[in-house]
Amino acid sequence: MSAETRLRETICLLAKSMFDRGLTGGSTGNISARTEDGGLLVSPTGTSFGRLDPARLSRFDTHGRLTDGDPPTKEMPLHSAFYDTRSSAGAVVHLHACHSVAWSMMPGVDADNFLPPLTPYAIMKLGKVKLLPFYLPGDPAMGEAVRGLAGKRSAVMLANHGPVVAGKDAEAACNAIEELEDTARLAILMRGYDAQMLTPEQVSNLVTRFDVEWDT
Repeated sequence: MSAETRLRETICLLAKSMFDRGLTGGSTGNISARTEDGGLLVSPTGTSFGRLDPARLSRFDTHGRLTDGDPPTKEMPLHSAFYDTRSSAGAVVHLHACHSVAWSMMPGVDADNFLPPLTPYAIMKLGKVKLLPFYLPGDPAMGEAVRGLAGKRSAVMLANHGPVVAGKDAEAACNAIEELEDTARLAILMRGYDAQMLTPEQVSNLVTRFDVEWDT
């Protein structure tokens, strides 16, 4: 089995796992990953994460030209923005995850640091998550907003829409976006309670100990 064949199957396996657990539904969500030759494999437009076909993934060459497979997701500008601004990005995933979308609608959410410091794992896997304004789906302005962050964030939250996370590979990106959704769920569960969050000192220790990107 070639490396690209394994990557195709990994993308579809991870996508189905997230779909089966309700992290994105219907034909929502999109995922992409770098190939060994520097190209991209991307989930096609209008497809369900529960039924992706490895052979029909959109295939781009190193010049960004579609060379094989079905037409790609309309959110390609969003994916391209992460790859162009973050040299460490080997995969990008976007979900319509219920709890993170709900948290994006809450009053008083910090746009510069979307997730409250409830557990160490979101900090370790995501760093600070930037809450971006609402854009129409497929609007290239989303990609421009990500470019405006100059590669300083591995994760953004699209208000009223869903999270987007870049990782070193498909598995890392998917693990991180699941951590984002879990933390948003915890935030909603604890809203209205006098929750004992991590202190600034504890957050600082995590950032130092685990070499977290922590844009200030």
